[in-house]
Amino acid sequence: MLSGIKNKVAIVTGAGTGIGFSIAKLLLQNEAKVVINEIDEKVMESSFQELSAEFPGRCILHLGDAGDIAVINELISTTIEHFGSIDFVIPNAGITLFGDFFKFQPEDFQKVIQLNLQGAFFLVQKASEIMIRQAKGGRVVLMSSITGIKGYPDLTCYSMTKAALRMMTKSLVLVLGPHDITINCIAPGATLTERTKNEEPDYAGTWAKLIPVGKVGTPEDMAQTCLFLLSKEAAHINGQTLVVDGGWTAIGRYPNDLDS
Repeated sequence: MLSGIKNKVAIVTGAGTGIGFSIAKLLLQNEAKVVINEIDEKVMESSFQELSAEFPGRCILHLGDAGDIAVINELISTTIEHFGSIDFVIPNAGITLFGDFFKFQPEDFQKVIQLNLQGAFFLVQKASEIMIRQAKGGRVVLMSSITGIKGYPDLTCYSMTKAALRMMTKSLVLVLGPHDITINCIAPGATLTERTKNEEPDYAGTWAKLIPVGKVGTPEDMAQTCLFLLSKEAAHINGQTLVVDGGWTAIGRYPNDLDS
């Protein structure tokens, strides 16, 4: 059991499914209090029912677009009203839009930037202001991607945002470190979620052939990594991006390589 999690208050955006849901559930299992955010009410309905039934009184839901400044402000206010403090913030919400560089449209570009970057930047800004006033430290974990480390076809815009989050992590150690607030980043590799399964029916089988450990990651793998970075055991880890990819970036093969 990792220490420093029990009774801490966490905000997790994009928590309806996949990695965000697994992070929220693992935090609750370790006796944290969690405010979960999701934009899709239908997606969140069964997930929130499951969490609130298993962890009554420790979990609340705030619906809305995590890239919208008004929603971010409401999310912060809701957290303080219900739990009285903020200790952990995990801006997990993000959008992946594939597209040819020469055909990518401004409205799609803005959509990706607003959620992936604006949402993370201003949620961390607002939550950190609260943490500093509380004067008891805190933890921030951002969610990057291996696509922010290596190039991948038709993901220029998305990859830019994920690389930017890694730089945000490094930059903010200067601002947050003196207040005992650490900020780190996770870069998931090929991970089997509802989204990736929809994108490619044999996602797990295809990517398993490319990953040295012979299997894709799971949302639980990312949640366990996040929990460690939030814990007291990770107190001296700051400004780092932890790649969780089974060794994929060590070799960087793509699905097209299977045909050669």
